[in-house]
Amino acid sequence: MQLFSLGKSKSIVGLDIGSSSVKAVECAVRNKRVELLHVGVAPLPAEAIVQGAFLNSGAIVEAIREAIDSAGIKTKMVATAVSGHSVIVKKISLPSMTREELEESIRWEAEQYIPFDINEVNLDFQILHGAESEGQMEVLLVAAKKDLIDDYVQVISDAGLSPAVIDVAAFAVENAFEANYDLRTEDVVALVNIGSQVVNINIVANGAPAFTRDISTGGAAYTEEIQKALSVGWDEAERMKIGGKGEGEAQDVVPHEVEEAMRSVTDTVLGEITRSLDFFAATAAESRISKVYLSGGGARVSGLDAAFQQKTNLAVERLNPLARVAPASKLDEEFLKEIGPSLGVGIGLALRRMDD
Repeated sequence: MQLFSLGKSKSIVGLDIGSSSVKAVECAVRNKRVELLHVGVAPLPAEAIVQGAFLNSGAIVEAIREAIDSAGIKTKMVATAVSGHSVIVKKISLPSMTREELEESIRWEAEQYIPFDINEVNLDFQILHGAESEGQMEVLLVAAKKDLIDDYVQVISDAGLSPAVIDVAAFAVENAFEANYDLRTEDVVALVNIGSQVVNINIVANGAPAFTRDISTGGAAYTEEIQKALSVGWDEAERMKIGGKGEGEAQDVVPHEVEEAMRSVTDTVLGEITRSLDFFAATAAESRISKVYLSGGGARVSGLDAAFQQKTNLAVERLNPLARVAPASKLDEEFLKEIGPSLGVGIGLALRRMDD
């Protein structure tokens, strides 16, 4: 689903501006086969983006340029994604009407559901076909604050690129999932994308989003806790987080100290996620989640998938955004293996306009 279109383009770059890094992805579809042409990643300073706010636009612009340049991408048109507390996604029930009629009345309808001034948001909607009953229809309503959209448009433009599509991160992950996995209509799956500071939850039922929520927590919480526990730098704490070893004297205390720090954060993160899953289960009793797919850099946290499965008794699997994507021969296999779990949003965005 495409929420905000700012232009037309046949070739587009998926640009995932996360709070810890920028990822640039370019794909092509040939003979119904998805090919990964280019991928570039550039780190962001720890305080460049905090709780969705762009605090260091210059650093973000530089990271975008570095990601694009390191990948060798020449395409200028970009699709990016927003998330967090400035983005609202709601499934609402309305009297049956045509799309044209809904376009006329959507702002009035949205005012009842959006906790922001309607004049301060960009709105879009999708009629969920197949969900009509007794003169009612279900509509997926999305609103994002205009100042948030403006921030993304500004840094992309300052980097010398042209913003063509602005989407929602949770929907981009769904797009990547659909390109790589077979999903039966009756299946209900939870797509949980764990970024550095935000977790995107998207529960897909009947082939469409049934419940979407963003949570302000993520992989950075692990790094910060390890830093405090061991008095080590950010980079070393990052290595320990995903199962690497520390350096020098810290290495002797890694197993127990890191395990304790990780367990504490895992309990907190999983507690937040499972509360959302439980809320969905309580409000959609007929839809039972059959599987959870974890993506994002946080999905690489050692033991997180096993802990998730133990806590929820649900089948849990790491989503592979490259499962059915053929990498160009020039791309390094080890590099792709390392960053693969983090490419869900980028791959989903890169595929967003392929039919145009």
